[in-house]
Amino acid sequence: MHRSAHVVCLAALLLAACQKAPTPVTPPPVTPQAALPAAPTPTALAEDDTATALALGPTATEFKALNRSDFNRLAAEQDLPLYWRLDANQNQTLDADELAVTWPGAVAEWRLDGKLTPQFGAAYGLLQKRATDPANDATADGKRRATVLAELRQGRPTLIFSDFKALPAGEQAFVQHMLRAATLVEALFALQSGTAELVKELPPHRPSHALFHRNQTPWCEAPATEQSPDCNALVARPRKLSGLYPKELQRDAEFCTKLDKLPNAAELLGPFTAVRGTPTQLDAVPYEKAWPAEMAAVATELTAAADALVADKVDEPALVAYLRAAAKAFTDGSWFAADEAWAKMEGKSKWYVRIAADETYHEPCARKAGFHMSFARVNQDAVAWQQMLEPIKAQLEHAIAVLAGPPYKSGKTGFHLPNFIDIVLNAGDSRSALGATVGQSLPNWGPVANESRGRTVAMANLYTDPDSQAAFRTQVESLFCKDSAALVPTDPESLIMTTVLHEAGHNLGPAHEYKVNGKVDDELFGGPLAATLEELKAETSALYLADWLVENGKLAADKRDAGQAAGVAWAMGHIAQGMTTPSGKPKPYSQLSAVQVGALYDARALTWHADQLAANTTDKGCFSLHRERVAHAVLTLMTRVAQIKARGDQAAADELLTPYVKEGTEFAKLRDIIRTRWLRVPKAAFVYAVQLK
Repeated sequence: MHRSAHVVCLAALLLAACQKAPTPVTPPPVTPQAALPAAPTPTALAEDDTATALALGPTATEFKALNRSDFNRLAAEQDLPLYWRLDANQNQTLDADELAVTWPGAVAEWRLDGKLTPQFGAAYGLLQKRATDPANDATADGKRRATVLAELRQGRPTLIFSDFKALPAGEQAFVQHMLRAATLVEALFALQSGTAELVKELPPHRPSHALFHRNQTPWCEAPATEQSPDCNALVARPRKLSGLYPKELQRDAEFCTKLDKLPNAAELLGPFTAVRGTPTQLDAVPYEKAWPAEMAAVATELTAAADALVADKVDEPALVAYLRAAAKAFTDGSWFAADEAWAKMEGKSKWYVRIAADETYHEPCARKAGFHMSFARVNQDAVAWQQMLEPIKAQLEHAIAVLAGPPYKSGKTGFHLPNFIDIVLNAGDSRSALGATVGQSLPNWGPVANESRGRTVAMANLYTDPDSQAAFRTQVESLFCKDSAALVPTDPESLIMTTVLHEAGHNLGPAHEYKVNGKVDDELFGGPLAATLEELKAETSALYLADWLVENGKLAADKRDAGQAAGVAWAMGHIAQGMTTPSGKPKPYSQLSAVQVGALYDARALTWHADQLAANTTDKGCFSLHRERVAHAVLTLMTRVAQIKARGDQAAADELLTPYVKEGTEFAKLRDIIRTRWLRVPKAAFVYAVQLK
């Protein structure tokens, strides 16, 4: 389970609390075939843009026609793996040492021997052209193309940069193999998502390629365009069909519910199988048999990564053991054995690697695990939070258990508190089109999960860049009244608390494997509702436990106040994303956020002042957060959520959610205001660059 975010900025630790003419250009779309490249290779410019670039030819040796913001936006729109990191010398010119080449681009194509290449000159000329002719829409396909650009512009390219020049040879080789594995994971996720076969249908239009690459699908995901029938990377605008189930089966909008009623439902809806056959004869096929060549290709890279570490005598035995176990799982389905090796890595490696099938949010039935890779360096600064919370885990469990009531009984609390990691690269299901996961607890199934031996992490280097912090402040000041806007922090250190407590909350009280009458939450509530309730429980726990920590002398009140205010702003960011997908599937984070903000509003802990100016002195109407009423509102909501989970009470769950997520209510009007103002600022669209020798 994970905590997704747009607004939460992370850093190392809340110490005070406990004291994305030349040869044409190329980044590859996801390669869907079994014969995948040994390493990422650039993609050629789409046909219409190739002609433009070649006609322009190399530009001057100085690149100052575009400012940094426009360069990064245009490069992303044109599907170029280029990012202007910063104008270090303040000369308003993009210099060679200021250019990052984002994964999966090849650095030598763009920068060689300390100089920008002629190919870069052609690409820069293309961006200059597109700055004045952005839509290229004087065609029969113009409406779709313009909508594609509107989708892309709801994202702000945001770089995660990792400098590994100083690593020894073995670790450099390890990193290179992990980058190749990431490309292969994206190909597998495309097969799961049903998009692999669609790559060949991409038109010669670079923004369409960019959309497909960023979203990992041809379909739009940004709030203002996801419902538009014109918004699609493909001219044919195909219907969205998962690759995990037969296409014929998916013609029935209720196919997930009907699968759940079949005698072999447990096998068909198991997390590590694809459903194959016909609607009258369905079989569960393990992932490693559904896509054997692709799975074997991942295993080959993981084995090579382990071998590189061993050959160079790098002292990483736990990491090597996990890489070999994960490689085996990709060939024989031994996911739980790989989980054991992964759990044993905690505290024994300076690297964080999770390459597996884990989360289910990506697919229509919310039951099948999606392939992903999260690759990071372990950040060593989480000690203070761990030292504070480790001794009181049993007390935290008891506090939630009391609220949950019968039939839930307080259980053992063997979970690990979050480790902080600095993301290097996310791939597959981990790579969101917009925003990113900032906290995650894994695995979701098996002995390691059931015995609370999993790992919880908080991503410490996301949203910490100045551009993200400035964007967040703009959004907050458009919605909150002046005094309340001042309560919402933007400095990274004071925004970590709710992420830490959210991830801890997944392990407290009635969680995913808790059973009522022999049924776990997926069976009691159905996958989408179960996911929403579990995330609601965890996020409400974050607010509730902050109060508990203050009451028990473990946390300073001002830090609690800042963290909870940040949590409310986080929720508004998710409300802005809309309550459901275009197909009507619930968005768990958006719906839990609506419940939380709505509950605070009903309890008058959050009030709306229609005639008062927001903190930006421009928008009329703003929210005030009343600190003195928050604790009671949070306690009431936490009790209600915990009891619903404890009793497996679907009717009560529907009664809780419906007033806040349905349309046509007074609160829905406030949701629309939140959405309009928040979405003025493009959401972070993360890109990744890794610098090796």
